Amino acid sequence: MQQSTMSESTDGLPPERRLEAPSHRLVEAGIATIPDMETLRECVGYENTHQQRVQILRRLEHRASEIRTQED
Repeated sequence: MQQSTMSESTDGLPPERRLEAPSHRLVEAGIATIPDMETLRECVGYENTHQQRVQILRRLEHRASEIRTQED
């Protein structure tokens, strides 16, 4: 079996696909559908390494707060 170069999140959608979508709406949807903290950390790591877009990092921070609230 050949290993993918993209990291797979727990729901099968890698950070590259979530954060490098062709439109802002698709990026927002990709962030809104992050299912857990592990996937969120992968996305933050990807964004910090590749783009470092402040607006995206803020949205990821907001999503982290939502996930934490759901876990309580």
